[in-house]
Amino acid sequence: MLTLIAAIANNNVLGKDNKLIWHLPADLKRFKKTTTGHCVIMGRKTYQSLGKPLPNRTNIVVTRNTDFNPEGCVVVHSLKEAIDAAKADDNTFILGGAQIYQQAMAVADVLDLTFVHYTFEGDVFFPEIDLIIWKETSRQDFKADDKNKYDYSFVRFEKIRK
Repeated sequence: MLTLIAAIANNNVLGKDNKLIWHLPADLKRFKKTTTGHCVIMGRKTYQSLGKPLPNRTNIVVTRNTDFNPEGCVVVHSLKEAIDAAKADDNTFILGGAQIYQQAMAVADVLDLTFVHYTFEGDVFFPEIDLIIWKETSRQDFKADDKNKYDYSFVRFEKIRK
């Protein structure tokens, strides 16, 4: 199974200047629990925004830069190579960025999204979700609290198989 996992704002914003815009500890905790023990695929810029490999996961970085080779990561040069490198994992996660998400939408099985119920200014966007192809299968809604500044929802979409 190939799952795109992301936190996105009302206007599909993912981030700005290669950084997350908001801080939602509940989302970060859920992300860690969900992806630990699995392969995670990300683009070079996403990896660089993290600054190091995510612990207890196989980090696969997609880049066109043949000189890019961070320690603790598997480096590949296409999404197909990344998916092939993760084939032993029964649930691989795509972490972004925008170009990787766009390419992966066609081959993904699941979208595991955190919707941040606020509109932010950003320069990186999650692709539009085509509801003819994707069906919402679960949703948990949460109100802002003392730790999480914004209302948010955890939403799962599964690809409709015809």
